[in-house]
Amino acid sequence: MEPPTGFWTSLLSFLKFLPYFCGLLILGFIKGVLLCPWACLIMAIGISALILGLWPMHLIWTYYCIIRTKLVGPVVKLLLLIAATAVLIVWLTIGIPGSVFAGLVYGFLAPIMATFDAVGEGKEKPFVHCFVDGTWSTITRSCTVVRDVKDLLFHSYFSIMDDLRLQKPPDGEPYEIRLLDIPGALIVAAFGLLLDGIMFTLIAFYKCPVMLFKGWQRLIQDMIGREGPFLETACVPFAGLAILLWPFAVVGAVLASILSSVPLGAYGAVVAYQESSFIMGLAYVFSSVSIFDEYTNDVLDMAPGSCFPRFKYRKGKGESSHRHSAPLSRPASFDREKQEGKRPPSRVTSFKNSIDEFNPFKLLDHLFAECRNQGEALVNKGVITMKDIEETKSGKVGSGVLNVGLPAYVILNALLRSAKADSVGLILSGGSEITSDDNRPKNTIFDWFFDPLMVIKEQIKAENLTEEEEEYLKMRVLLSGDPSRLKGSLPHVPSLTERKKADIDAFARRLQGITKSISRYPTAKRRFDVLVKALLSELENTMGGSQSGNGSQSQAQRLRNSVARMLSQKSMGKTANIRDEDPEAQMTRLSRTP
Repeated sequence: MEPPTGFWTSLLSFLKFLPYFCGLLILGFIKGVLLCPWACLIMAIGISALILGLWPMHLIWTYYCIIRTKLVGPVVKLLLLIAATAVLIVWLTIGIPGSVFAGLVYGFLAPIMATFDAVGEGKEKPFVHCFVDGTWSTITRSCTVVRDVKDLLFHSYFSIMDDLRLQKPPDGEPYEIRLLDIPGALIVAAFGLLLDGIMFTLIAFYKCPVMLFKGWQRLIQDMIGREGPFLETACVPFAGLAILLWPFAVVGAVLASILSSVPLGAYGAVVAYQESSFIMGLAYVFSSVSIFDEYTNDVLDMAPGSCFPRFKYRKGKGESSHRHSAPLSRPASFDREKQEGKRPPSRVTSFKNSIDEFNPFKLLDHLFAECRNQGEALVNKGVITMKDIEETKSGKVGSGVLNVGLPAYVILNALLRSAKADSVGLILSGGSEITSDDNRPKNTIFDWFFDPLMVIKEQIKAENLTEEEEEYLKMRVLLSGDPSRLKGSLPHVPSLTERKKADIDAFARRLQGITKSISRYPTAKRRFDVLVKALLSELENTMGGSQSGNGSQSQAQRLRNSVARMLSQKSMGKTANIRDEDPEAQMTRLSRTP
């Protein structure tokens, strides 16, 4: 939908849209009031029960893993025990009220969003959907949220804690704290909290009028021209509220600026400890004021630079120079505005097309859809067998063929496809491309996975692997969880040198590590259950087609029983990197299986 041009045309369009908007808002408000108690009840009871039920186990297992870990020394263990105790107490304190608040917010806002989204472009029967959408779906999604929280608190938690307990320090020496540097670091932290607290508060109060009037100016321009946040129907109510509540947003920004002085000021202790220099810590404290001033200037599109000094606070690093005249790099959007005579940037891009086209959850759906497609092909070839299903059922999932090897295999195929096409991003199986700058999800968690994958893709491209070497890498990635099977399944590649073999092994380990991290994503376990059901069904059909009579029926019945038993095991997020070699891990695994 193209926004109208001209002031009077835009104003007339806005006045015509106003009754339509008010009617949808009232309808969404009624649906929200009716559904809010039910969604709140489901989420509050479900999440609170999970928090209370798992809290004793979290407490005991956290203490045990910290005590048994070899990554850190005794002093760090003591500090981690204190910090873990505080975190668990805070989690118990805010988790239950937070679940009630989350249920209220979701139960009220989800129907309103669905009501406005039902009348968007391309929707069929919008009149019916504006009444139906957001009713039953709000209830079902509330149950889905509870399930995802369960997976996060159980599977993802144990996976992370197992990594902490079983991993060894890279250089063989545990991480320890230098006690002699602690007093100076604490003095720097105290001075940083005092100075940054005062200066950040003064800077925030000085610049809050600029934020207030610039924000109102931009929002009013968007409202009249039906651009920016007012372009999409689903966003109109929140954009309108933004105009009314903008002063509160400014007050919140001021409070956030004041609160940000706490971590930034305390970070001076980290600098002083890392550099083993009290002077360097003080230099950072003074420089943090300049950094904050330059950052706020960039955000508010004010004059670049800062009047405060910026000192060098890292040894041997020139980027922390004392030349405070050099400003922080400004976003490209500000430079384009300056080149175009301060003309506001174009805001006609659709909200859905720019954000919802590629988001982490849809990409996760795509990953598991590809796991199903390629997994069924591997089942038909006999690469994925019933033994893999049994391993998943028994809890060997930290490095299993099915839950880690198969997603890593799919990701590797995407990397090889992108490297051969000389893509700057990642090419999906359907031909869509995720680039680093244009359409990648603007999500920090996604960056943790995407950026390392882009590095691996460039390294694979530089290796210039042959087809035989690619097959070797694929099998290495897929079957790393089964060393005995891996040795007999790897193809013989005469051109594979020891150096290239080591590089391929490193690629496989890194891909499996990234995949294991993806398996801890809150919704991954739910999608994994669907994948397992599909693969078991395909395995049942494959084995059923190769047998006949009662043998086929009995085999199918055993497979169905395996499905029920496996899905009753809550084992997605557990890690078993070295459980076959660690008797302690084998003994403690049984104590954690509900």
